[in-house]
Amino acid sequence: MIEAKNLSKYYGSFVAVQDISFTIPEGQIVAFLGPNGAGKSTTMKILSGYLGASAGTAAIAGLDVRRDRLSMSRRLGYLPENGPLYQNMTPLELLRFFGEARGLDRLRLSDRLDYVIDRCSLHEALEKPIDKLSRGNKQRVGLAQALLHDPDVLIMDEPTAGLDPNQIRDFRQDIRLLGQTRTVLLSTHILQEVDLIADRVLLINEGRLVFDGPPDDLRRDGSLEASFYALTGHGGEAGE
Repeated sequence: MIEAKNLSKYYGSFVAVQDISFTIPEGQIVAFLGPNGAGKSTTMKILSGYLGASAGTAAIAGLDVRRDRLSMSRRLGYLPENGPLYQNMTPLELLRFFGEARGLDRLRLSDRLDYVIDRCSLHEALEKPIDKLSRGNKQRVGLAQALLHDPDVLIMDEPTAGLDPNQIRDFRQDIRLLGQTRTVLLSTHILQEVDLIADRVLLINEGRLVFDGPPDDLRRDGSLEASFYALTGHGGEAGE
């Protein structure tokens, strides 16, 4: 459902991503890890069609993200780190706007609004201006817009960043439930999330993929942190 083949991205002499390849099958939840500046966000932007690759190809549900961008976008829900939220709108206004922009007819949009409002627990926030919402509710609005058109694939960049512990717990539960019917790729700076939600880990360092496998295979001496530090050559924490 997600395919990257020899992806590279250059900014002049700077190499952001170098020759990355992986394939993610249907129904898998994959955590994308790496230190600051490793190339995670760049890779996810290329996969979503937001950014063009300098070399290589990417596909969502078998559709090339450059040649078949419109068809691909119907299969993909994308939640960037700072979601596309218009702060002066209410969640209901924003979701209706995105639904109409995606060409959903009135009946389909009504059905999907009911689903995402319930799925993302937005009932109490629907009529409040988005700029008055908590960080957690803003993330839920962002997730609702990503789910509105019923995509097969979800790509999420740091979806739990800035949330409090209760919000993080709730959001993880949402991701696990969504992973039962969709393919999910999410970046995270919280290694604990790998254990709690991921079937597989992609670890990137200095623009290159340095690990691809299940969380249990990433452990070194029983510690994800030790393996992360060893593979990235860092003494600091995982991050974006």
